[in-house]
Amino acid sequence: MKRTLLFRNRAVFLGDLLLITAIVPASFVLRLNFGVRLADFKYQILTMILLAWIIKPLVYYKFGLYRRVWIYASIAELKLIVFAVSFASALMFGAISIIQLLQVFPEFSRGAVLIDFLLSLVAVGGLRFSLRLISESQSQGRSNQIRSRRVLVAGAGDAGALVTREMQKNPQANLSPVCFIDDDPAKQHQEIHSIRVVGQLEDLPHVVDLYHIDEVIIAIPSAPGQVIRTLTDLCRLKGVPFKTMPGLHELIGGKVSVSRLREVDITDLLRRKSVNIDDNLVGINLNRKRVLVTGAGGSIGRELCRQIVRWTPEQLILLGHGENSLFETLIELNENYPSLSKQAVLADIRDQQRLEKIFRTFQPQVVFHTAAHKHVPLMEANIEEAITNNVLGTRNIVETALANRVERLVLISSDKAVRPSSVMGATKRLAEMIVLDAARRTGQAFSVVRFGNVLGSRGSIVPLFKRQIAKGGPITITHPDMKRYFMTIPEAVHLVLQAFAMGYGGETFVLNMGEQVRILDLAEDLIRLSGLEPGKDIEIVFTGIRPGEKLSEALWDEGADLQPTEHPDIFKLMEEDHLMGPELSHALSELENLAEQSDKEAILNRLDTFIPGSTVRSAPPTDITSVI
Repeated sequence: MKRTLLFRNRAVFLGDLLLITAIVPASFVLRLNFGVRLADFKYQILTMILLAWIIKPLVYYKFGLYRRVWIYASIAELKLIVFAVSFASALMFGAISIIQLLQVFPEFSRGAVLIDFLLSLVAVGGLRFSLRLISESQSQGRSNQIRSRRVLVAGAGDAGALVTREMQKNPQANLSPVCFIDDDPAKQHQEIHSIRVVGQLEDLPHVVDLYHIDEVIIAIPSAPGQVIRTLTDLCRLKGVPFKTMPGLHELIGGKVSVSRLREVDITDLLRRKSVNIDDNLVGINLNRKRVLVTGAGGSIGRELCRQIVRWTPEQLILLGHGENSLFETLIELNENYPSLSKQAVLADIRDQQRLEKIFRTFQPQVVFHTAAHKHVPLMEANIEEAITNNVLGTRNIVETALANRVERLVLISSDKAVRPSSVMGATKRLAEMIVLDAARRTGQAFSVVRFGNVLGSRGSIVPLFKRQIAKGGPITITHPDMKRYFMTIPEAVHLVLQAFAMGYGGETFVLNMGEQVRILDLAEDLIRLSGLEPGKDIEIVFTGIRPGEKLSEALWDEGADLQPTEHPDIFKLMEEDHLMGPELSHALSELENLAEQSDKEAILNRLDTFIPGSTVRSAPPTDITSVI
């Protein structure tokens, strides 16, 4: 490959020399009046050729025109050619002006330099882009020899155009774009990269038959889940395989290419229409800041790290308790952002002395607190652990942040904190109280962001269902009417960052989770996406509601004052019934003592006393061997 590239670059260099030799005389021919003999200007022409041989190749080399692989030339390379030729011509003009001042030649037409510039622009660009044309014609010839899969691209926007171009440039992918479909009336019967838009999305079955389509690519990153669901259902009915591009939130900071195509996932069916965030507002609060993320090895913590780096923080401190998950987060960030200053710190948030040392060492200005135990059945069976980690650990983080002058802190909370029926939900509500009380006491920009379940997090329902499907079933569901709010992890974090930037202190932000989704519908969707039929290939079994579970969740207490914000998908809860000041401090001390004594019954009683609407003590004993 290196030898081939070197040969090609030498050929381009020699081509430039030949073009210079031809263009200079041509410039004089175009500049001189009719009837004037070219031989009378032979010394000027030779001098200009000599100058061009010296100046132009050097300038082209400096601008990288001999380092490019021109078979992949694009608009960026075209701009580079314009800059390089312009700069070289400017140097030529300067050199010839000096020659005129020295009166080496009585006449030396500077107008010829301008003509030389225009001809060079055409010739240098033409030489290089001809290499791309030759390469593409050869690729087309090779692809015609092998029967490529005929592809229908759903979506004729920027993403569809990029995917189509990638398929055309990479015949080894064995994919041949045949046509587009798109709902935009203005795009109908138009052509993109010589591929025609032949109908709307609803026309997919007809287009598949008419054009003998072998595969469908859904290239609409901004499309809501209902659109993706409709397209996949149509593809399934026609028996044609389909792939999709990741959603818009997943593509943040990434590049679109064929390699980003993947199988349609449950997250695609449930995603909502994307709403932009205020990048400037988020950037003001993250750019050149020292940012610490607790629980950085978890699903939310890792995604936070992925998105935070877009705003180039001064340093990113990854704090976690799980060695392997923290290491995986660090490896991913090192691969994608090698120049970013980052530090992985193993620590337990229950160890306040360790936290003090970490905060003094790194002096974070922004803290995202995601570290928490989240599994409802496990927390029902390990009540003391839930108290010490979710409640007292949060108290340690907040107190340490205040002592070290942290500017902003955000707690990631859960819909299970509203009228909690589980220990996990009750501990998250107490964690909210700790953060909000600190904000009210000190005026610091400490706030809470509350949302429902996220799809695909470790240990969550989707990976569990996938394992059950892989084993041939059955899928186990607690109740046919069980419903939950769901949001993709990238979308949730996207909104968390916006809410974080809007906070002045003491707010509880609630994310718009859309409509609740039946767990049964979720399971059936997953079965169909696996190419199977619910009830026929994979059985669904109902096991009964587990202790601490509710049939449906709520994001705020009944009658709460919910206010809109500048962002349509973020709301702000005004006043909620919270413990504050000495009353909260006393409650935390009491829970700490009860946890040390392992007095589970007393802890449950106190949780119901401290938290409005809490019913944790009425839940029957849990059986952690039961599954969803």
